[in-house]
Amino acid sequence: MDTWVIVLIVVVVVILLAVLALAMAKRNGAAKVRKREQAREHLQESQVRAARADQQQALAEEQAARARREQAEAQERAARAEQEARELHASAHEDRSAAEELRAKAEKLAPGLTADRDGARQGMPADGSYDTAPQGRTAESGLPQHTLPQDGGSTRR
Repeated sequence: MDTWVIVLIVVVVVILLAVLALAMAKRNGAAKVRKREQAREHLQESQVRAARADQQQALAEEQAARARREQAEAQERAARAEQEARELHASAHEDRSAAEELRAKAEKLAPGLTADRDGARQGMPADGSYDTAPQGRTAESGLPQHTLPQDGGSTRR
């Protein structure tokens, strides 16, 4: 009987080892399934984050393009304003030159006339002299006396 006991013990040990191996395999399979599920979740999260990153990048590029467009428009407006200012300046210069030419022609035609008109227009005596009246008033008109430029009233510098 001793052999039967030994055989029985060996069979029980082999069965126990087989059950243990089967349990380990099942546990390893379950771990693989869990890892696979975890990998799927990570992949899905990766796809969501990649899509969000793409969306944010597209938004950032759109904002940058809008900012560049607005900057270009502002530069264009500034250039236009500068051009208009240059044109106005040139026009004013041309008008001033034409006025000086006409003044010179008038002086040639009637030498005393321009001095009379300048004095009347600016509140000065016709001879261009300044009379100091009491309390800051001119002698002829009684109006307040103003300090006038020495170049005949031109404000151009």
